[in-house]
Amino acid sequence: MSESVHVRRSASQPVPLARLVDGNPSPEPSPGPPPVVDFIPQVTAFTCNYCGYMAADTAGALREQYPANVKLVRLPCTGKTDVQYLLDAFEQGADAVFVVACSLGNCHHVRGNERGRARVARARTMLQHLGLEPERLEMYFVSGGMGATFARIAQGMTDRAIAFGPNPLRSQDQAVPEDPSKA
Repeated sequence: MSESVHVRRSASQPVPLARLVDGNPSPEPSPGPPPVVDFIPQVTAFTCNYCGYMAADTAGALREQYPANVKLVRLPCTGKTDVQYLLDAFEQGADAVFVVACSLGNCHHVRGNERGRARVARARTMLQHLGLEPERLEMYFVSGGMGATFARIAQGMTDRAIAFGPNPLRSQDQAVPEDPSKA
């Protein structure tokens, strides 16, 4: 029995993530495009009330496009980011999570972004122990006027989630929505 999972990276690069026949890698299939598993990743962004959220708002004001699948969670400061919030996001089905804070040295709450950075590092270690790729969680530092940067970060985290595939912690009742454009 052969199992195959593919993720679409680009039209020219479908990359097989796993192809096993009795536990051994099998040769590539004969000509023709491989089957592609399309999914819309769920991405959660925790933003501080000041720079992080303002950067997202600036992206909208500048008409910068970023994926609609990015859900914003507004915090008073990323220093209030708790490891449990980050892990809960994955447990509730997020395929990738990122935290957007004020630039280092410019936190409106003095050192909140530094506390947030330490908590993100702790959560990444926990994700690795749970068997999830720690790269599914990232932290970024921006100022409020960096709307284009926020849009690039959101797109990059969505691309990263697509490359890793669906979150294996997602329960079956949280099925991945199909791409409506394919219907």
